[in-house]
Amino acid sequence: MSAEEHRQRAIEALGILDTAPDERVDRITRIAQQAFGVPMVSVTLIDRDRQWRKSQIGLGGNEAPREGAFCDVTVRQGDTLIVEDAALDSVFSTNPFVTGDPNLRFYAGHPIQAPSGEHVGTLCILDTTPRHLNDAQVALLRDLAEWVQAEIAQVDQIDQASLVQRALLPAEMPETPGYTLAAATVAAGQIGGDIYDWYRLGDRLRVTLADVMGKGIGPAIIASAVRASLRTAPDRPLAAAVSEVDRLLEDDIGGTGVFVTAFHADVELASGEISFVDAGHSLGFILRADDTWDYLRSTGLPLGMGFDDGRESALAVLHPGDALLCCSDGLLDVLDGDPFEHVRRVLRAEGPQGAVDEAARLARSHRGVDDLTVLVVQRDR
Repeated sequence: MSAEEHRQRAIEALGILDTAPDERVDRITRIAQQAFGVPMVSVTLIDRDRQWRKSQIGLGGNEAPREGAFCDVTVRQGDTLIVEDAALDSVFSTNPFVTGDPNLRFYAGHPIQAPSGEHVGTLCILDTTPRHLNDAQVALLRDLAEWVQAEIAQVDQIDQASLVQRALLPAEMPETPGYTLAAATVAAGQIGGDIYDWYRLGDRLRVTLADVMGKGIGPAIIASAVRASLRTAPDRPLAAAVSEVDRLLEDDIGGTGVFVTAFHADVELASGEISFVDAGHSLGFILRADDTWDYLRSTGLPLGMGFDDGRESALAVLHPGDALLCCSDGLLDVLDGDPFEHVRRVLRAEGPQGAVDEAARLARSHRGVDDLTVLVVQRDR
């Protein structure tokens, strides 16, 4: 495979071409314009036959032909390119971007690398009058380009982590005759620290909801590890499974100040009996058929705090018409007034799926507040 083919694969793997503007990258182009006092700045990615601008100021469009592009030369040489006066430059004086729109005279660009090392684009500054950059300005251009590079790499890493996290959510809803299930999770950012899980174990339905303190990649990784551990050896008693997760978290992240709250339960489908362990979560409830609430409390501390002195399971029962609701604290952030009255009203009017959809809608309208996850198990008969 040629170097150009490797480079093209690298830029396509980023998944950034033709994506929406990103404020983190736009911020850098604004800083570059202010620092250098130029009318035009671009974060340019070199595609097969075009240059596509992830961010630009003063250029009037997001793409242009690759042929003849100054940025293409920068990418090919893999180092800073400075053209102080293109009209006097033997290479660029007849360039169509010099003799025609936008009538460039000055160009300075530094290459941007993909995480795998290929040069895929540039940060460049441009002007219609000749300019000179001193050593400090050249160093600043390089630093800003490396900042763009880091932001693009972070976006790629977040996108990959988001794909992994979505893959770890339950692939399908378990078959539970006599029950209606619904659940959703909405991250405050691109990835979150909440997870939920549900699956059949013979005549039981196992449900889990966990909330890792914080938002972003770190909590998402920990949340995925919690889910994986709780799925291991599913025949273990609930309390033993939760204690094992606690031990593993203490070994791995103890002392970091990160902890996890969790609700881990089995529902006996025939009788409606619920056996549950609550590890500092305290956001499990039963809405009874007569519209009263039962709070599923426990004295267990969050996981990863190093104080596991023996977990114990507790019992409750779902009768026909009752609904088990478990949520993360993000739900409390998006509900005004009495949150439980809001939940009761929507759950009764719209059913489990309608209630979950409403919670997701509210979470998206309050983007950035906190991750939100809601899980409902309603016994119909």
